[in-house]
Amino acid sequence: MLEATFWSGGTARHALADTLQFSRSKTNALAAGLIDQGLLDEAGVQHSTGGRRPETLRIHGRIGVLIGIDIDATSLDIALLRPDLAVIARHSQNADVQAGPGPIMARLRALIPALLAQHGIPRDRVIAVGIGVPGPVNFAAGQLVNPPLMPGWDSYAIRDDLSEILDAPVFVDNDVNLMALGVLWRQRRQIENFLVIKVGTGIGCGILCHGELYRGATGSAGDIGHIGVDPEGPLCRCGNRGCVEAMAAAPAIAAMGVEAAQTGRSPMLAETLARQGHLSAADIGAACREGDAAADAIVRLSGRLIGQVLASLVNFYNPSHIFIGGGVAAIGPLFLAAIRQSVNQRSLALSTRHLEITSAPLGPEIGLIGAGVLAMREALRAGVAA
Repeated sequence: MLEATFWSGGTARHALADTLQFSRSKTNALAAGLIDQGLLDEAGVQHSTGGRRPETLRIHGRIGVLIGIDIDATSLDIALLRPDLAVIARHSQNADVQAGPGPIMARLRALIPALLAQHGIPRDRVIAVGIGVPGPVNFAAGQLVNPPLMPGWDSYAIRDDLSEILDAPVFVDNDVNLMALGVLWRQRRQIENFLVIKVGTGIGCGILCHGELYRGATGSAGDIGHIGVDPEGPLCRCGNRGCVEAMAAAPAIAAMGVEAAQTGRSPMLAETLARQGHLSAADIGAACREGDAAADAIVRLSGRLIGQVLASLVNFYNPSHIFIGGGVAAIGPLFLAAIRQSVNQRSLALSTRHLEITSAPLGPEIGLIGAGVLAMREALRAGVAA
């Protein structure tokens, strides 16, 4: 019942009974017991459709807080979250995962206690911690497995490291899996077969099948960045040539922008390069929106190559939705349009008849919200929050 209430974001007893397929009397008895234990809270009345207005049930805010951590290739985000995933506090800073686990984990060991103390929250009030990392994860062990973007992190015991400062359970998963959980929570589980694509320094895919994450046999399901799109393409960090990540992710977009600037194909990008000394994918996106032809071609190429990979996934998996997120997704509407066009051209008509390809909800907070979803879901399933 606690897990069903959590996913609903607040619901009436009769709706819980329908969801759980319990009788009304059993649902009322269970709810009363959980309210007495301080695990559920009556949070006001809902709109009446006739008769007595039903009370909204939700997870009680006093059971504690969640910690969500999103470790990206170039940044580190931490949030304190209520059980309903409302953000209490958030801290963000630049970080480089290629520096290895030492510096990142040292920051976390310092930042987490400081953030809790700043908001007057004792450490023993932490229900659970959810962490997203940009690489394949052995979920049961909480360890990364040969992550291409994270040299030095292979088999690193993140859970054991944080146990030095917290007694709460720590759950580690791939960052795009957590984005997928964030989407699932935002959609209140109304859609259950979808893909979430993160396009940033790397490219990854979170797979939701019948409402559950699909991680694969060893945790590497969804590592689509290393699907080849050109056998004669550039060398990827994984050691192969022509991976879509090496040709369409943020570093590739920036490199194509530098080439366009240096060869004179884009005076606009040349001016930006001269002023800043470097170009980012966001710079190429800005130039595209200003009508720069070279930037336009770069954005279209990136979207087309990603769409080429997604078309194969659509034919294979037949999702109802594809949500596009990550830093590169914000470079402009042309990027999303190019992905849609490529998918529709290369996929079977039956697979795309009702397919929706759209931006991921929740914006830049989706990874942190997903980390909170992971923490709360696993804590409830393990009985930690009860």
